[in-house]
Amino acid sequence: MTGRQAPTVLPPSLRTPLLLIAALAALMVVALGIRYAGHTLPDRVDEWIRSAVDGVQPPWRQIVLSTDFLGEPIGAAALVVAAVAGCLLLGRPRAAVLVVLGPGLAVAATRLLKPLVGRTIHDVHLSYPSGHTAFLTAFALALVLLAVGRPGLGTATGTLLVLAAAVVAGAVMGWAQVALAAHYPTDVLGGWGTALAVTPASAWLIDGTAHRHAARTADAGRPAQPR
Repeated sequence: MTGRQAPTVLPPSLRTPLLLIAALAALMVVALGIRYAGHTLPDRVDEWIRSAVDGVQPPWRQIVLSTDFLGEPIGAAALVVAAVAGCLLLGRPRAAVLVVLGPGLAVAATRLLKPLVGRTIHDVHLSYPSGHTAFLTAFALALVLLAVGRPGLGTATGTLLVLAAAVVAGAVMGWAQVALAAHYPTDVLGGWGTALAVTPASAWLIDGTAHRHAARTADAGRPAQPR
């Protein structure tokens, strides 16, 4: 064994800005949840955005359905398994854990929040926040954190890359959910914010746990000092 620790999944240079973004995203999710608690109809912003993407026709509808499939259990599992395999081949075990834990906790958070907020679409389906959007955004964040941890990448550039990945993934899945009338646009925003809140926190937790385990292992391997 070399004694070398695995690379962190939350780069030290990005730790402060990403955890700050996570905190702000969590506040946004809570604020939107309070705003739309118990609602059964879209508001003016929802209607305006929904009218712009309504009535998607082929071939765009097939793209919408394919995107939606990525958030379904089989599609999501396929993405995660492929990403875990890639992380392990690259020698990034912590990243492999994040690919599972980040999206998993993001989806779990949406499932916890939905009955608490109680917002419905089509009168029966709990809709806030969007679990599909949370999953794909968290998955994209986990992957981009693999790239932004390399040396020489500045804090500002790394933070912008992380936010860009989150925006693209959230926008793509959000478009699909609104086009399929599965969610209101503000549900999508809530799912996006959930992923932004959960994923950096998950990365920080993974690194902290790994560091503590390494420290305990090092202490156990040291010879006892003579008295």
